[in-house]
Amino acid sequence: MSAETLAALQGVERVPGSLKPDAILVADDVTRHFGGMTAVDVKHLEIQRGTITALIGPNGAGKTTLFNLLTGFDKPNSGTWSFEGRPLAGVPAAKVSRSGMVRTFQLTKALSRMTVMENMRLGATEQPGENLARALVPPIWRPREREITAQAEELLDRFRLLDKKDDFAGSLSGGQRKLLEMARALMSKPTMVMLDEPMAGVNPALTQSLLSHIQALRDQGTTVLFVEHDMHMVRHISDWVAVMAEGRLVAEGPPSTVMTDPAVVDAYLGAHHDTDLGDDSVLSDEVATRLEAEVAAEDEQAERAARLEEKP
Repeated sequence: MSAETLAALQGVERVPGSLKPDAILVADDVTRHFGGMTAVDVKHLEIQRGTITALIGPNGAGKTTLFNLLTGFDKPNSGTWSFEGRPLAGVPAAKVSRSGMVRTFQLTKALSRMTVMENMRLGATEQPGENLARALVPPIWRPREREITAQAEELLDRFRLLDKKDDFAGSLSGGQRKLLEMARALMSKPTMVMLDEPMAGVNPALTQSLLSHIQALRDQGTTVLFVEHDMHMVRHISDWVAVMAEGRLVAEGPPSTVMTDPAVVDAYLGAHHDTDLGDDSVLSDEVATRLEAEVAAEDEQAERAARLEEKP
């Protein structure tokens, strides 16, 4: 992050929906209801240009639903939002992507029966070969295909997937598919990237690589908004943190101050409210392992209960 952006953020009020000096994304009164349940109820949200912003909160807080709404994959019950000053409410996902705002998914969407290179080429824009008439005249589309291939090889090399370019995407590990999806998203040369739990299912060997790539995106001028549960990652790389709970925005600020916000302690950490969040011990491997074990135990208990319900 540039010194100018850092200085600008230092003057931003630490309250939900705070105004940013150079907001690239602005959302107002965005709501989404499922039956009688309110999944998203965001009054105002601004994302600062050129920063890494983390969107955190407990499971079911509405983070992914908000992502889906802002990127055109779901329709809100109400609300408006704009990207670089252009209204995007009601705009289809494909047009949102072409506007310069792209996203990845919590569950990767790599096309398993296509090669890694073929997946990468799909992410590029301005492909004359997609026009049926032009596709019949190779000299028209071959120069652009060579450009796209060169761009794809450069990104695959950067994400350490170049040696996998001819492999089927379905043969990649979970972490490698995460890398592929991020690399494919960059094929469109976006202004802003939205990452939904980029570390989920990634082994520790690839975690540092992903962290470096996300920071490199910010340093190259790309705005990053990501959903994440890993507090190590949030504290390590984010410039700003927004917290959701029960569909609403409950806190905002730099990671060092958000971690001690009472609203975050109550809404996000729940049973761990007595932990000293200002102490680095909360970010230790021991604490992280304990929290992960508790989550796994809860998941196992829920699965056991579901199996019992299925029995006649």
